[in-house]
Amino acid sequence: MYEQAAKELTTVRDLLRFAVSRFNEAGLSYGHGTDNAHDEAAYLILSLLKLPIDTLEPYLDARLLPSEVTTVLDAIARRALERVPVAYLTHEAWQGEFSFYVDERVLVPRSFIYELLGEPLTPWIEHPELVHRALDLCTGSGCLAIQLAHHYPDAEVDAVDISLDALEVAAINVEHYGLDEQIQLIHTDMTEGLEETYDLIVSNPPYVDEESVDELPPEYLHEPEIALGSGRDGLDATRVILAEASRLLNPKGVLLVEVGHNRDVLEAAYPALPFTWLETSSGDGFVFLLTREELVEAGL
Repeated sequence: MYEQAAKELTTVRDLLRFAVSRFNEAGLSYGHGTDNAHDEAAYLILSLLKLPIDTLEPYLDARLLPSEVTTVLDAIARRALERVPVAYLTHEAWQGEFSFYVDERVLVPRSFIYELLGEPLTPWIEHPELVHRALDLCTGSGCLAIQLAHHYPDAEVDAVDISLDALEVAAINVEHYGLDEQIQLIHTDMTEGLEETYDLIVSNPPYVDEESVDELPPEYLHEPEIALGSGRDGLDATRVILAEASRLLNPKGVLLVEVGHNRDVLEAAYPALPFTWLETSSGDGFVFLLTREELVEAGL
């Protein structure tokens, strides 16, 4: 089929139709930037052809070079047959207005935490200049560390990951945004060896529980396993963060952690903690906030 397509298809419109058909036929799972076959196909094609990713219409009937058709068809095949996430095919992922280089060494960026930085945190951090030092735990591609640096330009940002592979990707993104002097990449296991204290700590740690890991669609299995699963109930990494946060936070310091669908399990495990659940584009059950004072009062 793909050999015939290479001979017959000549325009962006042709490739878009072909891709949507193949994606629907394959029953793909989405969630790495789009939620349907058409948007996924349009983004993949526009990105690979180096066209504006938000402008499809003017290019629909543009005739392509045979080499361009081959490039796009190869990517369509990998997406449909191998179930490779589109971000790994384009080596790009977007989080808000920021784009990041990604490959299979890191999780595809999709944290809700970026929506909460800056103005949404003003009830707890009145002015950006009050953040002198910030920490991004489990930084992966460095996406949250870079967005921390954007919202808090006076802050020194430490970005931590246990994966040297992930830190290599983070270094590419930090250099791309010219933030080498503001962001320090640190190779360690969670908080091990960290001696600084911080005004703001954020983390999008592994949080998928054991049962859910076994049920993940094939797309997610292309991502690093270490960045997904976190023990039987998905809270192993979060427990480490909660145990260490009061030591790492300055007075009036703030902790933001994403926990996926684990809100009920987390609240049952820590009944003394007054979690504040912040509103995101997908609801208010995914990211919690705690202050250092709240952690100390709860005995942590």
